[in-house]
Amino acid sequence: MYLGLDLGTSELKALLLADDHRIVATAGARLELGRPQPLWAEQAPAQWADALHTVMAQLQATQAEALAQVRAIGLSGQMHGAVLLDADGQVLRPAILWNDGRSAAQCTALTQAVPALAQITGNLAMPGFTAPKLLWVREHEPALFARTARVLLPKDWLRFVLSGEAVSDMSDAAGTLWLDVARRDWSDTMLAATGLTRAHMPRLVEGSAVSAWLDPALARRWGLGTAHGGRVAIAGGGGDNAASAVGMGIVRPGQGFVSLGTSGVIFIAGAAFAPRPERAVHAFCHALPGRWHQMSVMLSAASAVSWAARAFGLGDEAALLAQAATLDEDARARAPLFLPYLSGERSPHNDPHAQGVLFGLGAGHGPADIAYAVVEGVSLGLRDGLDTLVPPDDALALVGGGARSLWWAQLLSDVLEVPLTLAEGGEAGGALGAARLAWLADGGDEAHVCVPPPVRQRFEPRAERSPGHRARQARFRALYEAVRPLFAA
Repeated sequence: MYLGLDLGTSELKALLLADDHRIVATAGARLELGRPQPLWAEQAPAQWADALHTVMAQLQATQAEALAQVRAIGLSGQMHGAVLLDADGQVLRPAILWNDGRSAAQCTALTQAVPALAQITGNLAMPGFTAPKLLWVREHEPALFARTARVLLPKDWLRFVLSGEAVSDMSDAAGTLWLDVARRDWSDTMLAATGLTRAHMPRLVEGSAVSAWLDPALARRWGLGTAHGGRVAIAGGGGDNAASAVGMGIVRPGQGFVSLGTSGVIFIAGAAFAPRPERAVHAFCHALPGRWHQMSVMLSAASAVSWAARAFGLGDEAALLAQAATLDEDARARAPLFLPYLSGERSPHNDPHAQGVLFGLGAGHGPADIAYAVVEGVSLGLRDGLDTLVPPDDALALVGGGARSLWWAQLLSDVLEVPLTLAEGGEAGGALGAARLAWLADGGDEAHVCVPPPVRQRFEPRAERSPGHRARQARFRALYEAVRPLFAA
């Protein structure tokens, strides 16, 4: 039995996985996002610890026997967040998260300071990454920066809570801008550019390796591993998207997935380091040894749907999607356009100043038109990202909360012009991948552990819909270019 913990932005998920691939149980605890100023996004790590104890209590109440069989824990989580610790291991400030946009000026400074930045890291400097956040802290909170003894990523802070060990894995570390991604090692050049050294960094392991051991006191408290002496390994784990890929069996070059979570991601696995920073493509290490991946990221995906449902009084996300699905093809062609850049944007624009825009409203438009515009806008943004990547070999797996809507899945296949598959366990995402990485750390064989889950449904792009979607895509792109100069102002 293996336990996967996935620390997302809106929820901490736990999943118990049996060694016959059965998902035995899941649990979740909601998380709140703080936005104390425009562009800022923060969470208190103490909230993550509370959520951890909540999900473990949920599992204890119903799965005590399964918890006793747990041999290893895997960790997955939101990438890029900066958790600052002092010399005593105490958190110094709220964590600055992946969707925080305050450090645009520091990105420019970092790029000027290290002309080889893109070659070393495989990525452009973007406010979402960790290194610019530390430059911002250095400039705006110098006394706190001086007290910083260690910088951890969110899931790695959970590992610290679980074991007392400061460790990260290659896939999550690749999102800091401190990793030499081709060499899979910290870059002294990048660390020095932010006033840090290797002493500030956690130890690095591969995602499928043992990184630490669960604190015996926590093992006893939760009844973990008692059937085999209570010694429970903690795998290196992975950033949320790399872990989700492991969970979906996406481990070979050319395989990929689309994630409709808080953010929107298209992930394509590869056998080599293949950066394309000029298109704002992310080139990261995979969570498995000797592999890398390309990724396009939009910052607001399912979260844009949630926002619109609240903002326009359309109920919840399911109600908004139901409204959007009522439009016929002619009404879709006349619907407003929506730029879903509610928190800036990464791929392909690298524009922290980008904002949401609802364009083309007329007196005849109603709630269904707005609902459709928002869902379509997210889909068109994902198509922009797909066009920057190496094309996938076949269908892309569809994962994340947005994958619950079959109507959206078909629309997205039509817009991307790529087949999509819904697989068993696709909603589990990073938690399932984390559990599989725990299994590998416990000696599991990759060919047996990382199998693709059974496909529930496949969506083929409808060729007759392509001309209409391409026309909308062209207008969508032209709208962004027209209003982009106004964003920074």
